[in-house]
Amino acid sequence: MVNDATRRDFLKLSLAGALGAAAGCRRQAQPAPAPVEQQAENPLARRLGVCSWSLQPESADDLFAKLAETGLTRVQIALDPIRENAKGGWSDFTARSAAHDITCVSGMLGTVGEDYTTLETIKATGGVVPDATWPQTWANIQADADLAQAMGLKLVTFHAGFLPHEESDPSFAKLVDRLHQIAELFAGKQMAIAFETGQEEATTLAAFLTKLDRKNVGVNFDPANMILYDKGDPVAALRTLAPWLRQCHLKDATRTKTPGTWGAEVRLGTGEVDWKAFFATLGDVGFTGDLCIEREAGDQRVADIRAAREYVLSL
Repeated sequence: MVNDATRRDFLKLSLAGALGAAAGCRRQAQPAPAPVEQQAENPLARRLGVCSWSLQPESADDLFAKLAETGLTRVQIALDPIRENAKGGWSDFTARSAAHDITCVSGMLGTVGEDYTTLETIKATGGVVPDATWPQTWANIQADADLAQAMGLKLVTFHAGFLPHEESDPSFAKLVDRLHQIAELFAGKQMAIAFETGQEEATTLAAFLTKLDRKNVGVNFDPANMILYDKGDPVAALRTLAPWLRQCHLKDATRTKTPGTWGAEVRLGTGEVDWKAFFATLGDVGFTGDLCIEREAGDQRVADIRAAREYVLSL
C-alpha cells in the first residue's frame, strides 16, 4: 500500500492500546465540492470511512482530533497499536471512540518485517510468506483477533503477501496452510478476513481464493494498488474479484513508466483510477459495503482525506 521502507510508519510511530480497552468499538480535473446539503443526501456518505493509519495518529486523542478535521466519523482501525498500547495512549479505546461518536467499521493488522523499499523487497518480506517472521506474525495475529472480537468487529484485513501463480510453486501449499490457519482462527470468533489487492493480478487472486475455499475469506479491494503494482486495470479487476468483495479502499495512483518499479500514490481524484466507472461497477455487482479512504503519501494527510471525501460525494 505504501512506497516507504516500512509500509506503515504509523505502526512504528503511533502509541498503541490494550485488550482491556476494547470493552465497548485517470487523471482528471478536480470538480468543485458538492454543497453540504447535497453531500448529506448522498447515500455514499453513510458508507465512507477513513483508514486510521492514513492520519498517522500518535494516540487515540490525536486520532479523534484528526478525524474531526476530515468530517468523517467512520474508521478502519489499525489493531497493532491498540494491542501494544505504548505509554497508554490507546487505553480504553472503544469507550473513548463511542464518546466521540466514532464507529470502527473494520480492523487492519500488519505482519512482521515488511519492507516496502522496492517491489523486490516487499515480495521477499511481505505478508505471511516469510518463514523467519511467521512465528511472531502468527502470535500477533492471534492477539489481534482477540482484540478485534472484543471490539465487536466483524472484518479484519491484511496483506497476505505475494501469492504463487501456480500450485506447483513450492510456497503454494505453505501459504494455503497458513491462510487456512488464520481463516479458521477468525471463523471461530465469527469474523471474516479480507486480503488486500494489488500484489498479484486479479485472476491469480481469484484462483487462489477458489482454491482456499473459505466462506469467511474475501478481498479488500484497492483500485490504486492495481496501478501501483502495475497489475492490470482496476475496474476490470473489480469485476473479477466481485464475488469475494468485503470492503474497498479509496485511493488513487499513477502507473510507473519504468517496469519493475513503483507507481506513485496521489490524492484521490488526481490519478488514473476512473472513479465514475469504479462506482458504477460497484453498483453493477451489488456491493453496498464500506468504502474507506486511504492516503499513505504526502504530508497533508488531513487535507487530502477531506478533499477525497468531497470529491467522492461530488461524483
